[in-house]
Amino acid sequence: MGANVVVVGGASTYTPELVEGLVGNADRFPVEQLVLLDIDTERLDVVAGLSKRILARGELPVAVVATDNRDRALDGADFVVVQLRVGGQAARLLDETLPLRFGCIGQETTGPGGMAKALRTVPVVLDIAEEAAERAAPGAWIIDFTNPVGIVTQSLLDQGHRAIGLCNVAIGLQRRVAAHLRADPERVTLEHVGLNHLSWERAVLVDGVDRLPELLDTWSSGIQEETGIPSELIRVLGAIPSYYLRYYYMTDEVLAEQRSAGHRPRAEEVMEIERELLELYRDPALDRKPDLLEQRGGAFYSEAATRLMASLHAGTADVQVVDVRNGATLPGLSPESVVEVPAAIESSGAHPLAAAPLPPELLGLVQQVKAYEHLAANAAITGSKSVALKALMANPLVGSYTVAAPLLDALLEANRVHLPRFFQGDADRATPLT
Repeated sequence: MGANVVVVGGASTYTPELVEGLVGNADRFPVEQLVLLDIDTERLDVVAGLSKRILARGELPVAVVATDNRDRALDGADFVVVQLRVGGQAARLLDETLPLRFGCIGQETTGPGGMAKALRTVPVVLDIAEEAAERAAPGAWIIDFTNPVGIVTQSLLDQGHRAIGLCNVAIGLQRRVAAHLRADPERVTLEHVGLNHLSWERAVLVDGVDRLPELLDTWSSGIQEETGIPSELIRVLGAIPSYYLRYYYMTDEVLAEQRSAGHRPRAEEVMEIERELLELYRDPALDRKPDLLEQRGGAFYSEAATRLMASLHAGTADVQVVDVRNGATLPGLSPESVVEVPAAIESSGAHPLAAAPLPPELLGLVQQVKAYEHLAANAAITGSKSVALKALMANPLVGSYTVAAPLLDALLEANRVHLPRFFQGDADRATPLT
């Protein structure tokens, strides 16, 4: 019997990417019903129409249900894929621009913009998870693709939900490295360590042989182009950092770029791309994801998401990079902390593989950002302004109290409509961190 997959945020322009992944993995992950849940019914109809055409082209007899009714959507779900964006691209634009007024980098998942997004998102995702716990099938999984993935997954697990976080950074880099080495991607394995959007590749194994030293010697300019981080620094680190590390390693340079005349926030670009995509999606002759979708971001999302669900469904124990509890994987972090590492995916869940300790130059940054993530998750759940202030001060991209205090006031006010927990009763009712 096929699985019942529910996509929360089903009207996202990402959805056709996911549907293509279901077609490509139909042999190992049979799906009986695909439910697209979204509050934007007009856009949902457009995306659902294309999704049906993609499935028809792939000759998959999958029933597609488009609905704005959460109760109906979650009934009997085996997998609940969460890819929502609270506040839409307008909120993202605030995340990318408001921090600049306070001398901080503007970004939707990192720094103060990322915290604003977490405060908006965590309560909504937890509400959905609570309802899924009542209505979904026994043993159902929540697959979180919603950013900031680390904080959202931390919140889900801390509240007792059966969840795994997922990001496309690792699989994207693996595919680009494989192409550079002219190797089949299935032969390439990365030793990926860290947190979501704060990770490094400490080894690049091709048929079990580490090719990272060779890559650092011969592809340093390519890695610099991929990450925006100078090749000299990459060689000093002896690891390939994710491109999100540029915000930490090159803070002043990035801030100068964002404040320069003519700089265009990514949110504005995405808004334009989404308008064009939705116009393409309306074409009744279109039955595959258009090339323009690659410019939207989220490359290889379909492959990562469907591989994860397929392996959970079949219990194949293959290794994938996911966001899970640390356990004893990375010394220096608590067992409860959510980390992003390779894990064996079985029907019982994701089991992290053993990893060597992080060196001091990586561990220090990871510990500081993890402290921020714990505080941000707690603030989102409790609506505590004092905890939110501590979170901003713990964030390496803010730090200073004289910056954090007025910045927090501005973030909360700008997002007031999405933050009822901060604007009702005693906003400083904090609960202890675990």
